[in-house]
Amino acid sequence: MHGVRQELLRQQAESIGIPLHMVMIPEMPSMEIYNDLMAQTLSKFKQEGIDYSVFGDIFLEDLKKYREERLALVGMKGVFPIWKTPSSQLVREFIDLGFKAVLVCVDEKVLDRSFVGRSLDDALLKDLPAKVDPCGENGEYHSFVYDGPIFKHPIAFDFGEVVHRDYATTSSIGTSVCSKDSVKAPVVHTGFWYCDLIPK
Repeated sequence: MHGVRQELLRQQAESIGIPLHMVMIPEMPSMEIYNDLMAQTLSKFKQEGIDYSVFGDIFLEDLKKYREERLALVGMKGVFPIWKTPSSQLVREFIDLGFKAVLVCVDEKVLDRSFVGRSLDDALLKDLPAKVDPCGENGEYHSFVYDGPIFKHPIAFDFGEVVHRDYATTSSIGTSVCSKDSVKAPVVHTGFWYCDLIPK
């Protein structure tokens, strides 16, 4: 969903000093394909003696439950260190500690094109509509962190093209569970604005 180039992810991991393990998935994978690929990856970590996976989820109960259920299948447990911490407190701490981030993707339903490419700073927080979670916890935006106290050096990039992408997905709403005749699920279109970041 972030649309961030692999090279920037590699540079980010190197600057923080952690190993990077990429899982390559199709652009629009089914849940079955996604779950299978993640299970294979987690199983390898489990075999290496890793028992826990850490997540930055804040308050989405269904997502937390999903992660815990999938981890349990391979004998691992989830750790959620910022769970239930108010989003306003988290984003304030993020900025005050000196972390730097830029919005690389915004959901057009809640944020317009002008927000993508902006820095996650006080000015942005003032401009966010009241219904938008300041941490983007509901998927309102996705960001790329390029500097901060845990970085050995900032990640250098230039701003590239801003593009709009529309994703069509089927909704379970309206499908029949009682009839022998299947009812085709309606197609839901969701649009996002992306800002390409080009490694220097």
